[in-house]
Amino acid sequence: MQRRTFLQGLAAAGALGSLPVGNLFAMTPSNSVSVESLPKLEGDLTLYLGRGEGGLYENVLKAIEKRNPKLNLKIRRGGSAALANTIVAENNAGVKRADLFWAVDTGSIGLVTDAGAAKPLPTELTAQLKEGFQYPSWSPVTGRIRTLPYNTTRVKPEQIPDSVMALADSDLKIGWAPAYSSFQSFVTAMRLLEGDKATKAWLKGVNKHAKKYAGELGVVMGVERGEVDIGFANHYYTLRLKSGKPDATVDLAYTKNDAGCLVNASGIVALSDGELPVNFIRYLLSHEVQSYLAREAYEIPLVQDVPPPEGLASLTTLSPPEMDLRKLADLRPTLNLMRDVGIL
Repeated sequence: MQRRTFLQGLAAAGALGSLPVGNLFAMTPSNSVSVESLPKLEGDLTLYLGRGEGGLYENVLKAIEKRNPKLNLKIRRGGSAALANTIVAENNAGVKRADLFWAVDTGSIGLVTDAGAAKPLPTELTAQLKEGFQYPSWSPVTGRIRTLPYNTTRVKPEQIPDSVMALADSDLKIGWAPAYSSFQSFVTAMRLLEGDKATKAWLKGVNKHAKKYAGELGVVMGVERGEVDIGFANHYYTLRLKSGKPDATVDLAYTKNDAGCLVNASGIVALSDGELPVNFIRYLLSHEVQSYLAREAYEIPLVQDVPPPEGLASLTTLSPPEMDLRKLADLRPTLNLMRDVGIL
């Protein structure tokens, strides 16, 4: 599905169909829902939007607005963590300015849900999501998995350990982006799984043979250029690079049951009562939006029956660690640890 086709299709006007609203989702959870069956959005809605994905989220919002001309959508943009802190502060002060919060990471979602600002979601909505991604007070939108992009001319797959912890003592030259939020969430997961002492030792070990980049796209590009052998990055940076350069000398490796293959997610929270915020979330979980984000952003669709992006191993073949993603909310111990090691 090309970007223009998606925007035109989602924005196209049309009747809702004959089913009453209450029965729109009276289907088996194995079927994804089309925007053609969703109720129209009418009224005022304020969305706090965490920046990310190169404007692709903005394209989704524009398409939703075009399809729903009676929707008055006001958007406040910023970093996900900063917006989450704003929501918590507003909630503590008894102020309600946002109806929805769409964040690019679950740590920010955790700050909001832990503060009691999130409204419960209908079970028939969350039932659309794949097993393991169903939460009562927030909805994942798309997923991303931590991977090890490696240079295929410098490294053979059998040289790559299936434990991320083993890389601290390897001879491989590693690329990383310590200041990048996804990397910090990965280190937070490592802390929770392995403990602070082991994580600190790992950071020190990797730092001895690591090259620092500003972001994880830079890590993947450095791997492809042969500046480093292997790197740490979310999966989609490698897939995006290869989509524009099919002969790129980079491929993906995955660790097993540790922070190195953590599956994280973008997510959305309803902050006010009523049908409008919930119905807005339905659009993000529709077949069309999920397919668009999979094909254009190479993110992992989290509703049933939407194919994953090409070039990514199936989640059923991977071994990510079991973790409540909201526990990634508190980055302070992680940042303190990284500063103590001297990598921030």
